[in-house]
Amino acid sequence: MLADRGEYIGSESSVYRILRSEKMLTHRSRSRPRKHRKPESLVATSPNQIWSWDITYLRSGIKGAFYYLYLPMDIFSRMIVHWEIHERESPDHASGMIEMACQKHKVSKDQITLHSDNGGPMKGATMLATLQRLGVAPSFSRPKVSDDNPYSESLFKTLKYCPSFPERGFGSIEEARAWVEKFVYWYNHIHLHSGINWVTPASRHQNQDHMVLRKRSHVYEIARQKNPARW
Repeated sequence: MLADRGEYIGSESSVYRILRSEKMLTHRSRSRPRKHRKPESLVATSPNQIWSWDITYLRSGIKGAFYYLYLPMDIFSRMIVHWEIHERESPDHASGMIEMACQKHKVSKDQITLHSDNGGPMKGATMLATLQRLGVAPSFSRPKVSDDNPYSESLFKTLKYCPSFPERGFGSIEEARAWVEKFVYWYNHIHLHSGINWVTPASRHQNQDHMVLRKRSHVYEIARQKNPARW
């Protein structure tokens, strides 16, 4: 402001040096920027220890209108543990969804950690109160950091790049639910997931993947014995 009036009392660096010496360059408590640390790594060694969830948009037949797919998955097995589709984003829908998922899988208190991003439905008072009542520990991504919730992001990409996914949208919420129901069955019971040694999420979730991998290894061993030069 002084310079705009043609008055010069010192360079900007001199002013900053004086402010620093007077300890006037530190933020006051209310203006201090929030510090965000990267979340501590959470490691799942068996099913139903850590779930990841998110909401994705499903285009409807009306331009600018969407349906909302609520979908939690188990990060150990990659299995979709529950899903719901609603016409709006809501902490009430989110809390009902997670309660239903816990009941379905007989989750006890203090058993699982639920990871999500920082969206309103994830951090709403209703949702947080439900998690506390169920004994579910919440975990959140850092604000504006897209790769802190990679499992859900990867799952939604698989869903939306599925060849049968309707590019022009769903004609009704019933149509969307019918399509997602078929997708979830395929994903859990037929899809061989690259992240878990090409077994189905359901087989890993039910601790049947070891048997599948042993059989697969046996097939390869027989082939190796028949033609060892190829190996």
